Amino acid sequence: MEIFRWLWDATVLHNLMAGASALLLLLLIIICIALLSIGANWMIDGVVALAEQTGLPKIVIGATIISLGTTMPEAFVSVMAAWMGNPGLALGNGVGSIIADTGLIFGLACILAPIPVNRFILNRTGWVQVGVATLLVIISIHAFVSMSGQPVLNRWVGIFFLILLAGYMYLTYRWSRQDTCPNEENHSDAGITNMGMCWVMVVGGLFMVVAGARILVPAAAEIAFRIGVPEDVIAATMVALGTSLPELMTAFASIRKGHPDIIVGNIVGADVLNCLFVIGAAAAVKPLYIPPNFFIFHFPVMLIILYSFRTFIFMNRDGGFKKWQGVWLLGIYLIYVILQYTINIDIS
Repeated sequence: MEIFRWLWDATVLHNLMAGASALLLLLLIIICIALLSIGANWMIDGVVALAEQTGLPKIVIGATIISLGTTMPEAFVSVMAAWMGNPGLALGNGVGSIIADTGLIFGLACILAPIPVNRFILNRTGWVQVGVATLLVIISIHAFVSMSGQPVLNRWVGIFFLILLAGYMYLTYRWSRQDTCPNEENHSDAGITNMGMCWVMVVGGLFMVVAGARILVPAAAEIAFRIGVPEDVIAATMVALGTSLPELMTAFASIRKGHPDIIVGNIVGADVLNCLFVIGAAAAVKPLYIPPNFFIFHFPVMLIILYSFRTFIFMNRDGGFKKWQGVWLLGIYLIYVILQYTINIDIS
């Protein structure tokens, strides 16, 4: 496992980048961009072929397999942060990723391409998405009111969230089998007909996207630092990019290949997993302290974005998300980032 430690331990990567030459850093960036592009293409082709082979809707595969893969590094980072005594980073990683996934990535996707609304799936998983985030806030407020001193998410909360995660994965599968909507048009550009090759494409593509994102961000941050970009600017931009890059590349590849429904599944699934898996696993390892700024800033922004998304699902009776809805979500995210930078509201 040591050979893959760089996937979740940012310190290893930062130490390696600090000792690398500028030429090597540039070469790494070029290679990582290629990995991200090729990996995302493989992954989308694999998902479409898997949908053909299993009969599962692409939105469901995006909400389970792809979301689980793209959130896995964040879960490792959060668990390690909690274990090493930085619970604010663990909680901030999950909440910040929910805000970035729905505000930045889904908002941008709505602006760039028509995104379909699968009402049967979203009227179920969409409620889980907003429900688990609301549950996190309610439990946090209860901790704030009932505990003396700084409120914490205790281990039982983490274990409870992991149990809910298992239930969510099972229900998602059951709901997909009950979907009475007309069969979606699935056609993989790669012409994959073998189930084993489907999994090779999905897992291999996921690994390339995650690995490329993990290496690209510290390499770009190191170059920015060397040319004189302030550290706080690097932190405010590169950290957000690092947590969102796998989902962002998945969204771009989905749009480019004509399967935008995968975006919806990936975003909804990633939001659920960021709450139940990323925060749940971290809290199960070690109780997470809740910094005061979460109650006045991060939690409200998360709920505004998620309830806006839920409202858009209810409004879009004609089967698709609108560009102005993407502008709204993206606008909230940009205001959130600007406020963090200008008034120094740290996510951790």
